[in-house]
Amino acid sequence: MVGAVNEPLLDERLAALEQARAWSPRLISRLENHIRSADDLALFRINAFSFARERHLAENEIIDLFLHATALGLFSMDWSLICPQCCCVVESFRSLKSLHNHYHCPFCQVGYDAALDEYIAVAFTVSPTIRKIAFHDPDQLSAWDKFFKTQNTADGLLPDGQPLVNAKAALARSVTYLPAGETTSIEIEVDEGTVVGSCPLGKAAIMVSIVGAPAPGPQIVPVAYGAEVRVHDVQERAPGKIVFTLANNTSERGMFAVAVLPPGFDMGRAPVHFVPFLNGKRLLTTQAFRDLFRSEVIKAREGIGIKDITLLFTDLKGSTALYDRIGDLNAFALVQRHFDLLQDVVARHKGAIIKTIGDAVMAAFLEPADAVAAALSMRNEIDAFNGTQADRALILKIGIHKGAAIAVTLNERLDYFGQTVNIAARVQQLADADEIFVSEDVYSAEGVHALLGSREVASGVFKLKGVQQDLRVFRIAKDLAAL
Repeated sequence: MVGAVNEPLLDERLAALEQARAWSPRLISRLENHIRSADDLALFRINAFSFARERHLAENEIIDLFLHATALGLFSMDWSLICPQCCCVVESFRSLKSLHNHYHCPFCQVGYDAALDEYIAVAFTVSPTIRKIAFHDPDQLSAWDKFFKTQNTADGLLPDGQPLVNAKAALARSVTYLPAGETTSIEIEVDEGTVVGSCPLGKAAIMVSIVGAPAPGPQIVPVAYGAEVRVHDVQERAPGKIVFTLANNTSERGMFAVAVLPPGFDMGRAPVHFVPFLNGKRLLTTQAFRDLFRSEVIKAREGIGIKDITLLFTDLKGSTALYDRIGDLNAFALVQRHFDLLQDVVARHKGAIIKTIGDAVMAAFLEPADAVAAALSMRNEIDAFNGTQADRALILKIGIHKGAAIAVTLNERLDYFGQTVNIAARVQQLADADEIFVSEDVYSAEGVHALLGSREVASGVFKLKGVQQDLRVFRIAKDLAAL
């Protein structure tokens, strides 16, 4: 049964969404149809990439669509830390600011460092003010539905294409709520394998190997439920009836799930791969996110790691002389127009402006080829812009480097920190008028050579300030005559 829709509010928000930017034909009506007719699960933690793929739509536009729709109150954004082994949603937050550096899966009892380009998934859930769905109040769900539909993701697949969560459900014997202050018994019959019991909140974890001859009667297994645990309580029992007794000594209702793994099954080595999903890296390199959600900050004291990001720096050559020549007001207006041009180019190439520094720009991209394509386009755009000026007013210098970085909040703005940032800025400083300099890591990356065409590329080894090792850097000329 489809829940009731708040018709006046939906119409109002969709009209605002129509005006937010230019959309592909009928895109808003397709989103409206999904909000009206999809079942509750299809409106909970929507994978933007899957939504786009199933409807043959462009990923970038769908990301923008959901971001604008979220900003207008049609959806909420959900940040989830996903276990790469068992596909549990270990933690889920409504805001980036709640993410932290490390997380621990209570089912696998394995800890992970959070990285924006790995298992931090961003999804979208319809707002309860637009249409109420069962998942807005997960505590009213059955224990089974809450565990498998809200505390697992269906995006992790086994080699045969089956979601791992379905295989976990097939192995499960019980998922039970534990009333506060009460003792709950869970009884199962088991002949072989390993019995695994866990709490999604990490307050109990047990692993029982089934060995030996069958037991003559029920085997009682007390399970401590309360304090957080970080390892399984490993035990052995005989085949036959096992009764888990769980004393919930806390003041809140708990949950306990029991599964029986077949002999030889290693839950830590399941060959899982994930369908593409919107991760933190992709979101932070999306201009619409940075424009619409400026208040989003990373509260983690150490920042959040990102294993590979491509950073582009630009600067204007001779900007001081420009201010002297045409005056502060005219020069400032010219520089602002140049910022607008560069932002448009960056957004078209799957990037986002991180910040402006004086007359300089720092931008981040998903891939090196995106950044190089943006740099070439920037140079062309500035050339075209200069053609409309009385004299050649703007002279761009560009540098690009890639590597690991830390996403942090500096001066109330999402930013990047680390040696990759330092090197990218230093590479830009090597460039002169109309030059693009890229590090060897960028130059050798997939897709970059194909972009350069007949342009002549010269390389050299440089000692960069603050960098211990010498760095090979490549200069990309405009054309053969430019050298």
